[in-house]
Parts: sequence; structure tokens; C-alpha cells
Amino acid sequence: MTRLVVNASNKKSKIHKEVYGHFSEHLGRCIYEGLYVGEDSKIPNKKGMRTDVVEALKEMKLPMLRWPGGCFADEYHWKDGIGPKESRKRMINTHWGGVLEDNSFGTHEFMELCEQIGCEPYINGNLGSGTVQEMSEWVEYLTFDGVSPMADLRAKNGRKEPWKVKFFGVGNENWGCGGNMTPEHYANEYRRYQTYCRNYGENRLYKVAGGPNVDDYNWCDTVMRIAHRHMDALSLHAYTFENNWDDKGAATGFSEKGWYKTLKNALYMDELVTKHSKIMDRYDPGKRIALAVDEWGCWFNVEPGTNPGFLYQQSTMRDALVAGVTLNIFNKHSDRVRIANIAQLVNVLQSVILTEGEKMLLTPTYHVFNMYKCHQEATLVDSFVETKEIGDLDAKVMNLQESASIGEDGKLHITINNLSVTEGYDVSGVLVDWDIKSVKAEILTNDMGAHNTFDNPDVVHVEEFKDFKATDKGIDFNIPPCSVLHFEVE
Repeated sequence: MTRLVVNASNKKSKIHKEVYGHFSEHLGRCIYEGLYVGEDSKIPNKKGMRTDVVEALKEMKLPMLRWPGGCFADEYHWKDGIGPKESRKRMINTHWGGVLEDNSFGTHEFMELCEQIGCEPYINGNLGSGTVQEMSEWVEYLTFDGVSPMADLRAKNGRKEPWKVKFFGVGNENWGCGGNMTPEHYANEYRRYQTYCRNYGENRLYKVAGGPNVDDYNWCDTVMRIAHRHMDALSLHAYTFENNWDDKGAATGFSEKGWYKTLKNALYMDELVTKHSKIMDRYDPGKRIALAVDEWGCWFNVEPGTNPGFLYQQSTMRDALVAGVTLNIFNKHSDRVRIANIAQLVNVLQSVILTEGEKMLLTPTYHVFNMYKCHQEATLVDSFVETKEIGDLDAKVMNLQESASIGEDGKLHITINNLSVTEGYDVSGVLVDWDIKSVKAEILTNDMGAHNTFDNPDVVHVEEFKDFKATDKGIDFNIPPCSVLHFEVE
């Protein structure tokens, strides 16, 4: 019998809702077709936003959405996306697929989308190819309430009242597509640009500096040393492949070895967050500055027959487990990780939703986020599960992984993942300082390659879980192989 211990009296850090954020870029069919179809579309919409997608995201309690990129942000000039749609600039999306970008989805449309969903906007400014003035004027256009050229322009374009914008990224991947800069150069540019991203009225910007790529600890150290006094968060980008950057592996039809290799790579997030946090601690021991993992998730080879620049891939139970273990890692590091954005929202990489014309489906990853929404704004509590090593000789992983919190609803929530493809485990759960009144549970489980299709959109879905027994010490249960399990305990 495996032992799980949750100590409800040992309360730790707050799990900020923004840890459950998402990312939408002008890439493939994420924005156009996925989120935005235009007001003249036969697909049901409100001001051009797909009604079915918006409703699903509201159900999932999407807390925050990052836009317009990604690499697209490094060539995005925001004034191209405002004003009458017929007069907006048409351009080639040089980063993603070389397709026409007509800028029909711009600042007003993005803010409308966020209002419909009820989520916080996270806007990424263009430091790579944009000017200080351009970034400064975007902040003014968005948030200034008064008489000014940008406020007047906003009113001319149909919005008199300013928006509330909290999260603002000053650059993106400036070590790569955002300018191929050295960390010293970027840090000094960041200091300059952020100076002119002003707080207008009661609006207060939460400024996110462009942080490291995966394990570039020198970038983290250098940018923190030069610019930490001027930032509220430092980003981190880290994707999960089955193999490597050059051969990312297939999204479906993978082997058992491919399952364990991918999960091992996903669990590397814990080491990355730990090591980057230690560097940040040297400059920010009080943990004022958040680590923002604002691009993460599975990145596999595109589906056969699709545009390679569109990054369209299926989502299987393997993706669900990657999401489950990664979110548990973020929960356990919530003293420092206070923003995270999985890539991407619809039809790109590890999406929570796929669309095809009028059809829409929810992926296994969606169901994990929907199960885990209980952790948003919750208080992390101490937890531990006994584990053993499983997997392939080249890819060993722990068999079980968990996190626990006390939610805003006052209930204890435990999310636990079984990473084994074949073996279930009997678990004896001990709840310290918690008198059980009632227990409910839900589970997501299926074969490792199971996924939803437009012909069969409900193959992988959440079900009520009943294979447990409340005891005088806690909860005893059997967790099936390849599963994500959530307990709600009053």
C-alpha cells in the first residue's frame, strides 16, 4: 500500500490563478477560425468571437490570456490592427506559415475577447523590432483616461473608456526571434523601454521582463543583476518534446518508451524552476518578482498533411499527464511561480480546444485544466506521496505525483497523477488536521494514446470516481494507470 500524506495545517504559499493562464498567438488557426470568425460568419459568434469556444473557456475559468505572441509579437505593430477593418494593413506572417495577415483581429478585438471570457489580458509588447515610442503609445492607448492623442484615437475607434490592463510583457524571446540579443544588451534595453510603460490613473502595470530559454542560467543571472529593480516578473520558456528540437516525436501513435521519455522531459520543469528560483533569490530574497513560465507545453511534429508553419497537433492522454504533472509542479513552487501560460489555446501545439469549421472539441488537456481550476487562488498545503521508479531504461520517472490546496471554497483539493501506462496502485491517504465530512472525486483516464476526434469527440472525458473509501485517518483508493485524479474533501 502506497502512502499519501496531506497536512492541512501546514499552509504554504498562495496559488495565483494566473498560473493557469493560456497563450494565443497569430499562428496557424489559433486566432482566426479558432477564436475569431468575424461577425458575418455562419458559425455562432458574438462580435466575431466563437460562442462555443468562449463558453468552454468560461467553464474552464480561464484566468489570463497572453497575446499577440510569441515570435509574432516581435514584428507586430499595434497600430496596424486598429481602426476600420477595411483600411487595416495586410501583411505576410513571416514567422508562421507565410500566410496573409489582414489584422482584422487587433487590440479592440483582443480586449473584447477577454471581456467575453472574463479573463485578464496579458499583452506582449514589441521590443525586438518596435520603438520605445510605439510601446509607450500602446500603453497610453489602452489605459489612459483623459485628453491625449492616443486616448482620442481610441475614442475615434469606438472605445471612449480605457481598459484595465495589468500584465504587460516588455519583449519576447529576445535571446532568439526577439532580436538575438546578449543578456546584457536586452537587460539595458528592458530598463529603457519599461521606463516609458507608464501607470495611468489607477491602472498599474505588472511588467514582465524577457527571461531565459530553458536552462540558460547565465541569461537569468545577468538580466536579474542588471534589471531586477525595474521588473515585476521574469519569464521562462520551456517546451516538452519526446526526443529533441530537431525530432520532436509524433503527437499520436507513439510507443510506451515515447510516453516515458516525454513525461521525463516534462518533469524537468521542476529542476528548471528550482534552479532559476535560486538565482532570483540572490537578487530578490523576498520573492517580490514572479517567475512567469509564460510558454510551456508539449511540442510535437505537426499532424501529417497540415501546414508545417501552423503547428497543429492532436492531444492525447500523454498530453493530459504532462499538463497534470506540470501544474502540480507550479503549485508546489507557487511562492515564486505566479504566472504561467500553456501554448497554445486553440488549434496550435498543446491546445485545450480544437476546431474544424463549425465543429469544436475539448481535448484531454482541457479536462485537466477544468479539473485543476479548484487550485486557482487556493492556499498550497504540505503533501507527500511515496513513489517508485518506473519506465524505460532510458527514461525513468516517478510513478505518482501530487499537490494539494485549500480552495477559496474552504475545501481540501488533492490532484494526483499516475504516470504508469500499465499499473494501478492502492494508496492509503492520510489527512492531517482535517475532519472529513464528505468526499467527492473525478478522474480522467484512458489508454495512453487515446484522444478526441471530430467524429468521436468524447472518447476522453472526466468521470465520477468511486473507487475510494473514507477512513478515520483519511482516504484509501486505487488509482488506475494513466490517469489524473481529483479529490474534493469537506
